Amino acid sequence: MPEKIFGIEINNDLLYSAINIQTANRRKHLAKTKDRSEVRGGGVKPWRQKGTGRARHGSIRSPLWKGGGVTFGPIQEKKFEKKINKKVRKKALLMALSSKLRDKELILLDVFKLDEGKTKLMVNIIDIIFEKAAGITSKKKPSVLMAIGKRDNNLIKASRNIPYVKAVSVDSLNVFDLLSFKYLFLDKEGIKIIEKTHGTV
Repeated sequence: MPEKIFGIEINNDLLYSAINIQTANRRKHLAKTKDRSEVRGGGVKPWRQKGTGRARHGSIRSPLWKGGGVTFGPIQEKKFEKKINKKVRKKALLMALSSKLRDKELILLDVFKLDEGKTKLMVNIIDIIFEKAAGITSKKKPSVLMAIGKRDNNLIKASRNIPYVKAVSVDSLNVFDLLSFKYLFLDKEGIKIIEKTHGTV
């Protein structure tokens, strides 16, 4: 295993920052309220300015009124995006890979491909790998992230309906996925791609 990829010293603060930034960039802003200019109606002054004994009002869509606009409510334009330095992102990824090897949660395979995109076949293969490589025989299996060197549509299709498995190409590896799943399945082709893409920090 290349030392420059799987032998990096772990910095928990850097990993936390990388995950925090990644989750912030994935966040979608859904909350939205209407201010007084967006609420329908209220174009007519409710009553004349003077002589009624009541407080003066210009519109029933004022935030003071029930059904009126909202003052300082959440708006759609708010952005949660954060920036991360390329070198920091790359180093965090290598740290996550190093932590998998250090914690014995990395299972290296010569080749990983399927002749058919069958979910049952995939489950059986994962069970065999767990039993042979990690000695896990319990019915409840830990979560698995499969990083594939060469895209295999059968493998992706077969793993789609397994709740504890996610198949990604090595190019798509990120810190959040690596730390969200317990085990990492990686083939030898994938190591070559990681070494070529992220070999130096």
